[in-house]
Amino acid sequence: MHNARSISELNQLIQQVIDREMDPVYWVIGEISDFRLSPQGHAYFEIVEKVGNKIEAKLRANLWQFSYRAIASKFESATGTGLKNGMKILAQVAINFHPLYGLSINVKDIDPSFSLGERARIKQETIDRLTREGMIGLNQRHVLPPVVQKIGIISSATAAGYGDFINQLDSNPGGYKIYHQLFPSLMQGNEAAANIIRSIEMAENSKDNLGLEALVIIRGGGAQIDLDCFDEYALALKIATCSLPVFTGIGHERDETIADLVSHSKLKTPTAVAEFILASFREFDETLGLSLRRLDRATRIQLQEQQATLQNFSLMIQSQSSHAIAREKERLTGNSNRVRTAVRNQLQLESLSLLNLEKSLKNLVQHRLIKESDHLESLSKNLVQLDPKAILARGYTKTEINSTPIHLAKAKIGDEMVTHTSEKKISSTITKIEEEWKK
Repeated sequence: MHNARSISELNQLIQQVIDREMDPVYWVIGEISDFRLSPQGHAYFEIVEKVGNKIEAKLRANLWQFSYRAIASKFESATGTGLKNGMKILAQVAINFHPLYGLSINVKDIDPSFSLGERARIKQETIDRLTREGMIGLNQRHVLPPVVQKIGIISSATAAGYGDFINQLDSNPGGYKIYHQLFPSLMQGNEAAANIIRSIEMAENSKDNLGLEALVIIRGGGAQIDLDCFDEYALALKIATCSLPVFTGIGHERDETIADLVSHSKLKTPTAVAEFILASFREFDETLGLSLRRLDRATRIQLQEQQATLQNFSLMIQSQSSHAIAREKERLTGNSNRVRTAVRNQLQLESLSLLNLEKSLKNLVQHRLIKESDHLESLSKNLVQLDPKAILARGYTKTEINSTPIHLAKAKIGDEMVTHTSEKKISSTITKIEEEWKK
């Protein structure tokens, strides 16, 4: 009969070999897979070795509750993120063999510096790939309008940063009206990158219907962890190739993410993004006001110059007419003295000639004065067209609340509203306020 052993005897033999031949602990490198936490606080996962996408080897790993809390806390403090699937780690392990459950390893420690270096390497490889593909700076080629008035927002509706962002836009002291549409998304965790990509696609599909001019990705409030999704290649590629300019305000203080790197404009926080948008309105207002002041000054200068030219021309004509008349009178007087006694008829002809000449000169002066007067009147009419009263006379109205233009006033029910027309001032009381457009 064969020298057969029972399963338990064979397992005991394996256990003896392991106890005799193996060191107490080993440092191993591998990737976390199938990570899960038990209700008791134990962590169970597999450490796998891959060649490409193919798993070449794997071991079941146990991280008991009393060790997990300390190791996970140290790891998160050093790396800014927790242990999760797909993360490459350097772990100190002890080999364990159980007669019933077989071979496994108990994790004694995890070196966070290795994972930090691995993350940095992967991040740099992603940046290098995007650079080779021409994605860096691509989204920055979008030309922004003078004011960004209609924006799509990708964020979590319950995030504190989203609330701060909306409050700053809607309560801006300039009274600027900014239309916004939320495309909700997860902003952290394993599914965040894919979720954000779907939200970007939804915003692009709604771009023409909503008239969107820019897309804002914001995340604020809470812990500054689980930002790895913003370093993923797929999300960075989607931002770079987005048909809208993308602003990021992820709310982190560490080095910029790859999402920041490929965006149109990178800002630190959601409120900084809001201030960036509002600044475009203030700059536009200042530019418009300066242009109007320059136009007013140029118009007044041109009018003054035309008035001075007309006055000088009138004086010149009057002076030339007086001199001509005086010369002709002198000539006529001399001639009349020489021929008075001989040719009375000639004197009458000369007198008539003088009168005709005087009449012609006066007609010339009058015609020129009328022409210049008409030109001045035309300039005056053009200036009058800029007068607020003239604008009201063309059917426009001006509405104020407490002497403040309505687009700058914070209207509320019960306020008295005064409307000016060209002939009347109409007072009314606000009984109802409705937003024209707000998402």
